[in-house]
Amino acid sequence: MKKLSNKQKLIIILVIAAIAVVLQFGFHLHLFAQILVTVVGAIVAFSMFVGMIKTIRSGKYGVDLLAIMAVVATLAVGEYWAAMVILVMLTGGDALEDYAAKKASTELKALLNNSPQTAHLITNGKTNDISVNDVKVGDQLIVKPGELVPVDGIIKNGEGLFDESSLTGESRPVSKTAGDEVMSGSVNGDNATTLQVTKLAKDSQYQQLVKLVKEAESTPAHFVRLADRYAVPFTIIAIIISSLAWALSGHPERFAEVLVVASPCPLILAAPVAMVSGMSRASRNGIVVKTGSVLEKLAVAKTGAFDKTGTITRGQLTVDKILPTGKIDSAQLLHYAASAEQQSSHILARSLLSYATAYNIPLSTVDQLKEITGKGILATVDGQEVKVGKLKFVSPENLDQILAVTAIYVSVDGQYYGAITFIDHIRPEAKQTMDQLKQLGVTNLLMLTGDQAVIADKVAQQVGITQVKADLLPQDKINALKAIPTNEHPVFMVGDGVNDAPSLVTADVGIAMGAHGSTAASESAAVVILKDDLLRVAKAVSISQETLRIAKQAVLIGIAICTILMLIASTGIIPAFFGAMLQEIIDTVSILWALKARKMTD
Repeated sequence: MKKLSNKQKLIIILVIAAIAVVLQFGFHLHLFAQILVTVVGAIVAFSMFVGMIKTIRSGKYGVDLLAIMAVVATLAVGEYWAAMVILVMLTGGDALEDYAAKKASTELKALLNNSPQTAHLITNGKTNDISVNDVKVGDQLIVKPGELVPVDGIIKNGEGLFDESSLTGESRPVSKTAGDEVMSGSVNGDNATTLQVTKLAKDSQYQQLVKLVKEAESTPAHFVRLADRYAVPFTIIAIIISSLAWALSGHPERFAEVLVVASPCPLILAAPVAMVSGMSRASRNGIVVKTGSVLEKLAVAKTGAFDKTGTITRGQLTVDKILPTGKIDSAQLLHYAASAEQQSSHILARSLLSYATAYNIPLSTVDQLKEITGKGILATVDGQEVKVGKLKFVSPENLDQILAVTAIYVSVDGQYYGAITFIDHIRPEAKQTMDQLKQLGVTNLLMLTGDQAVIADKVAQQVGITQVKADLLPQDKINALKAIPTNEHPVFMVGDGVNDAPSLVTADVGIAMGAHGSTAASESAAVVILKDDLLRVAKAVSISQETLRIAKQAVLIGIAICTILMLIASTGIIPAFFGAMLQEIIDTVSILWALKARKMTD
């Protein structure tokens, strides 16, 4: 049987309440109205009790005990209308939470609602509409004005402005011409363009973001358990106050009157609403946060670890020197290297291909490509085995040829043919990012990189990082993260490449620079920065801290109001029915305060 939604439960309770009102005030059948409300109340209370037991067995605290006791107590003393108000309050609060969560996550759901469905395939000079899932790598597509780009690709003909705001948060359209990469999900401007497909629909940028959104919506926030822990002392206090009120007055009604205003709805609702609101705010800033628990961890993070290439650096390295050994000329060395690297997503590969294109170096079709994480590329080019990457991988017998700069090395059929060096550009916002993180309490900053120590040290010094661990393989990065002392946790790791994916999973919070980063990194990370801006890392921490602060405020405000009302109710001046109505006001105040996490200005 399909589980009822909170909205459906609310409608059912309201219908039953309406029937009870008609029975009592329309037909003066007080007993029938009381029986109807009592039976319904008992069923709901029992279902809540079963749910509470399941929650406790899963290792979490149950926060429904007070609500169950309030329903049972009001029914026991004959205050069945107060019991009905409590039932409306509980189901209405859950429905309101769903509504608030839906409103708060509008930015995230826009990705799902706008997912491209069809593509215009060019075949023999004619255009046919096909499903986006049937598009193959190498196909040529027409993207008409105003349409969503269906898959990732490169512009072959035409030029225009593309709106990437739903992907990167950048409001200004980006100018694209022939040879430029275009992301699926971006919106074409006024000109039709011809696109050559580089990725299948399931691997394209837009679908990867859709997967992130689904994960973000399906995982509950860890902070809810913190709210549950608030409920433990609150429940004890409520039971003590209500019991004393009963004992001192001698009236069992007093017990029910106190419990009615002690409902834990602010605890149940406020924290998750705040977390969803914070995730929505992060999305507006080009930051996809997969789970609410990530916000909590980032809010108290003490250590930030960063990859170097493509993360602290701009991701726009340029070829500096081509150094053949003499067995081959510069053009041939560049031909082999660029051909082997043309399908790689690594930043060095992109720079190499841009350089080769600029100098009209022909590229050959690659066979049997294999990317070895942390080492390099092994491919068959023109029938010859080509290795491109670190010297230890390419030609371990020539380690004396290693250069003290960023470089890739090339061998063909086992013979070392030379190296290509690169100039690395530090992101202009890198130092500001580190300064802001220190101000936010992330005082332990370190660099974990596979690059050489002399290069890494120079970059770290310029941006304000004091700890550097260089020449690391992926496993070495994992070991470095695990070696961080417990008192320096939580730890977040920022990276962009395939070799960073294991580290992103190992850290308490993995943050992927997703604008140009690999799919593996984005899938492994808990946070994905959609815009190519390192400063968004500090922004994510700032948003997390503000969200957690508002969540705690919302919970504590609800507890404070409930406690004051309990003390007043213990004197007998608040009837059970009126107290139940007051509880609705407490819920509304808590939820509205929690929604501040979404409305804060950036």
